[in-house]
Amino acid sequence: MMPLVFANPGETQVIVKVGGAPDVRQHLEDMGFHPGQQVIVISSRSGNLIVKVKESRVAISEELARRIMI
Repeated sequence: MMPLVFANPGETQVIVKVGGAPDVRQHLEDMGFHPGQQVIVISSRSGNLIVKVKESRVAISEELARRIMI
């Protein structure tokens, strides 16, 4: 298990756990980051990610990406 921020671009990953404070977890789940959900990192710049989740592309900060475990 490792944070999403360390995933290689283009590889399909499965979310194992979403951590953080309850409001942070809820925000991530509202964007589609649920345990069991597949995600693909499209690109990474300075730790910030563009991720494909549920047929959508979402930009997330490094701080949030560190709370998503794959």
